[in-house]
Amino acid sequence: MPTSSASSPSPWPLYIVNSSPRFSDSNSSMHREPLEPRSPDPNPNSDIQKPFSVSRSSDPQTLVHLSFFMDHRFFAAGTSRGFRVFSCDHFNELFSREFNDGGFAAVQMDFRRSILALVGGGPHSKFPLDKVIFWDERQSYWASEISFRTEVRSIRLRYDRIVVVLEHKIYVYNLTHLRLVHQLETIANPEGLCAVSQLGGSLVLACIGLSKGQVRVEHYAAKRTKFIMAHDSKIACLELSQEGLFLATASCKGTLVRIFSTLDATLLQEVRRGTDPADIYSLAFSSTAQWLAVTSDKGTVHVFNLRVNPGLQGNEEPQNASDADVAVTKLSSPLSFIKGLLSKCFASQRSFAQFHLPERTQCIAGFGHQKNTIVVVGMDGSFYRCQFDSQNGGEMTELEYHNFLNPEEAAS
Repeated sequence: MPTSSASSPSPWPLYIVNSSPRFSDSNSSMHREPLEPRSPDPNPNSDIQKPFSVSRSSDPQTLVHLSFFMDHRFFAAGTSRGFRVFSCDHFNELFSREFNDGGFAAVQMDFRRSILALVGGGPHSKFPLDKVIFWDERQSYWASEISFRTEVRSIRLRYDRIVVVLEHKIYVYNLTHLRLVHQLETIANPEGLCAVSQLGGSLVLACIGLSKGQVRVEHYAAKRTKFIMAHDSKIACLELSQEGLFLATASCKGTLVRIFSTLDATLLQEVRRGTDPADIYSLAFSSTAQWLAVTSDKGTVHVFNLRVNPGLQGNEEPQNASDADVAVTKLSSPLSFIKGLLSKCFASQRSFAQFHLPERTQCIAGFGHQKNTIVVVGMDGSFYRCQFDSQNGGEMTELEYHNFLNPEEAAS
């Protein structure tokens, strides 16, 4: 994917198609305006006017993108010919869309309204790379778009906001009306690194800052900004816990992962993936922030036992915004014993449990909703569900395997 230079024009949004409210839960009629992708096809709207278009390409379908959403309950695959959405709890494909003329490099979904936010990509992009496209799955229609002056690097979605990441800018929009509510500047960010909290309540956003190794955290309800010097080298991966209280970061060295409080930038814990440099593919907190999963190009999924959130261990989960607010209050209390302490007690802790895949398998991991389970999804089409022993750790047990690109391979 080509990158933009620092001297590129300011990537201010050019226009929004159909900016009236269209994603509300009411039954009122919605005005929808079809989009017109740039295409050499003499009838460029042929696919858009149809609710579903079956690909006629003889080329094998390849994966371009993978992402979890809704607390790791679902994952989306952007392919060279469309997109697919799967359930993780009971593995199955919920729906898919295939097109004649291209694929997608970013897929995010708001399940409440059946709205997907998409960015084109792959060998032949379905849409220009400077657009975010919205697909209404319930109505089977292209609902809207936001266009920029430079390439969109990634997107993050939650029920009330969509975050669009460009190489040097981040834009936060109200999802209901697609109105711009905030913008941030960053150091060059070609990978589109960004994370957002997913629990109800106010948005917490983490992104790279304006210097190497720095992370910026925005607490929108408190109107508070924190800058965290996470690493000496370039940030390679970052993730927030579900409620946004904790931040995990890894540098381009890929040996250490650090966990911080987002409220006061305190280093709470440091865990060691290994001693050899590695490319970190994903970081994921469990719902209680008791566990952290890490994937890398070394072919091992590591699970670390965290001690950063003693108030929410075991089966306790924040069920709503007020519960999360209570957790914030406890963590920020001057009597909190974890402030600055755990980084010393648990420095460079080794992983508690491991699961091994073929080396160089590019994959992401999330926590399943069966007890002590991990879901691993690979760019080779692999889906693993495995379980770890929460008392003794060690090698995980594989419970389930599927290949969603080539189902016959998994069956053989």
